[in-house]
Amino acid sequence: MWSKIRAWFAKPEAENNRIERRRIQLSFEDAPLVYAIGDLHGSLDEFLIAEARIKNDLQRFGRKALVILLGDLVDRGPHSAQLLDYLVSSRPSEFHRIAICGNHDSAFLDFVRNPRANMAWLDYGGRETLRSYGIDVQYLMSNGGVRALTEAVGNTIPAEHTSLLKSLPVSVLIDDVLFVHAGIAPGVPLAEQRDEDFMWIRSPFLEQGPSLPITVVHGHTPVTDPYFGNGRLGIDTGAYATGRLTVVRFWQGKPEII
Repeated sequence: MWSKIRAWFAKPEAENNRIERRRIQLSFEDAPLVYAIGDLHGSLDEFLIAEARIKNDLQRFGRKALVILLGDLVDRGPHSAQLLDYLVSSRPSEFHRIAICGNHDSAFLDFVRNPRANMAWLDYGGRETLRSYGIDVQYLMSNGGVRALTEAVGNTIPAEHTSLLKSLPVSVLIDDVLFVHAGIAPGVPLAEQRDEDFMWIRSPFLEQGPSLPITVVHGHTPVTDPYFGNGRLGIDTGAYATGRLTVVRFWQGKPEII
């Protein structure tokens, strides 16, 4: 399984300069033990605790696992840069890690590639992300404007971070369980789903569920407690604000919160 997973990288950029993201497909025969982690939003401390919980839980199974991060690695929380550093540099021996692209990850990459055209990102978590890199948006905008900010971003954001963001797949399908950031367009065949819905959708998915014979495991929409019903399992418990980062284990296809 591990060599198969490592072979998946982002597709080359299309002619319109847009990232075409991979959609990974496996089976629980390939990966019988899977953990999914809700939205991180720069919550490095909570993430390290979650990984420690997974390593402890793994002891009862005596085998490697696949860990899926459900996207929104960055924004809002205090340690986005440090979290990306950790993901780039850390290679745990106990499991293989796949991070899915969330809307905040996609928006951050858009900003890095063209700050002037994507300034709106600053207002929904981007300032906190840039602060984690030591970039003071208010100071730069008051002393040089967008040009100064663009230069700071170009000189500061590591190429390894942008490469990671480009490489994030948009979904992982394991048999009849689909792991995505936000959800899917209800009733639309998976082959016809748009990346934008995988990363951004709320209504009507939250009300209707997938309306397909699958279970969708997702984040994106914060909940007080993990929600399981109507064909979906929502596990974004707002870690950056609450300190609660939810982990769900799938053992041979059956979910359990740990």
